[in-house]
Amino acid sequence: LLFKEFGGVDAFPICLDVNEPEEIVETVVRLAPTFGGINLEDIAAPGAFLVEEQLKERLDIPVFHDDQHGTAVVALAGLQNALKVTGREMSNIRVVISGVGAAGVAIGKILLRAGVGDVIGVDRQGAIVKGRDGLNHMKQWFAENTNIEGRSGSLSEVIGGSDVFLGVSAPGVLSIDDVRSMKPDPIVFAMANPDPEIQPEAVGDIVGVMATGRSDYPNQINNVLAFPGIFRGALDAFATDITEGMKLAAAIAIAESVPSDLLCADMIVPSVFDYDVAPRVASAVADAARVDGVTRTI
Repeated sequence: LLFKEFGGVDAFPICLDVNEPEEIVETVVRLAPTFGGINLEDIAAPGAFLVEEQLKERLDIPVFHDDQHGTAVVALAGLQNALKVTGREMSNIRVVISGVGAAGVAIGKILLRAGVGDVIGVDRQGAIVKGRDGLNHMKQWFAENTNIEGRSGSLSEVIGGSDVFLGVSAPGVLSIDDVRSMKPDPIVFAMANPDPEIQPEAVGDIVGVMATGRSDYPNQINNVLAFPGIFRGALDAFATDITEGMKLAAAIAIAESVPSDLLCADMIVPSVFDYDVAPRVASAVADAARVDGVTRTI
C-alpha cells in the first residue's frame, strides 16, 4: 500500500517460511523473473548481508534491503539538515552509532561516503575496534574502516566529545549524563522503536536536534520517505541495481524537501504524508542511476 500510495509502484508481500539465508536466496532467485525489483524486509544480521550480497550478484534487477538502506538514507537526510541547524560540517563531526546490525552498518557506510570524518560503532560488547575478537565479517569491515582513533570501551566511555548519536539498538541505552558529555548542542537520533534509546523529554534542554522513529515526536526517521521514491526512480530508469550513488541522491532529495524557511530543530525531515517527496526522490535516483551506468536500454 505504501509503495502504491506514495510511489505509484505495484507491489505485494511474499512471506517465506525459511530458516537459513540460503533458502531465502534460492527462493527469491526463482521468483525474480516476475518482478522489476526486490525489497527485502525483516532479515536479521548477519544473514541480511549474505542475502543481499548474493541476490545482487545473481539478479539483474534492483535489490534493496529496506531495514538497512532505507533507514540509512533517511537518517543521512535528517543529519544533513540537523548539521545546518546546529552549524556543523559533515567532515568535522564525530558520530557514535549504537547498534551495529543491519541498519547500523548501512548507516556507517553511507555516512563515510557522505564525508563524515569519524564514525564509531558500539554493540553490546562495546566499541567496534581493530583487533576485537568475535566480529562477523561486516563488523570486521566496520572495525577496519571506522574508529580512526581506536577507541574502546562501552557507549558511555566513547561518546564523550562526540557531535552526533545515532541509535538503532535498544531502549534506555543512552543516559542523560552520556548526552551531557557530548559537545554542546549535540544531535541525537534515538531511533529504536517503539521505545527510543533515550526519551526526548529527558534531554530537551540539552540537545540541539532530537529525532526518533516515532510519529508522536518531531523529526520521525521513517523509511517511507525513502523506499517508494527509490524504487520508482530505479524502475523509471530501467536500473539493474541500486548503487551507493543512488542512495546518496535519495538522501539529498529528502533533505531538500524541507523548505529553507521551515528548517529548524523540530523539522529536519519532511512529513511522511508529503506527497511531493517520492517524486523528488524518484527523479534524483533515476538521474543517479544514469550517471552510475546501471540502466538498461529497452
